Amino acid sequence: MDRQQKNRSRKRLRVMRGVRRRVRGSSSKPRLSVSRSNKNLACQAIDDQAGVTVAFVSSLESAQKGELSGTKTDRAKVLGGEMAKRLKEKGIERVVFDRGWYRYHGRIKAFAEAVREGGIVF
Repeated sequence: MDRQQKNRSRKRLRVMRGVRRRVRGSSSKPRLSVSRSNKNLACQAIDDQAGVTVAFVSSLESAQKGELSGTKTDRAKVLGGEMAKRLKEKGIERVVFDRGWYRYHGRIKAFAEAVREGGIVF
């Protein structure tokens, strides 16, 4: 690793830890953690006190592949609606949004707004 890559990864970790320091999930209000790559998006609702994942949705799931079409932002909206549906089935109405080191912009914002439209409160 050269110096520039090390600095970039240190900055990424510092930002992510800053967000996680303020964001904690519980059984009544789990942490909604988002992870994205260049092509895919994944999200999980985590109960940090028990250390378990309550719900999970990903663009890689074979069941979702048929529904996912259009731009990456459009796919993020569909995944947000699916996550809201899965959380409602578990009886969860409120979550804490954990964007990690990603800016609240583009796909992350579209996903969060779709979850809100699905009836989940941040």
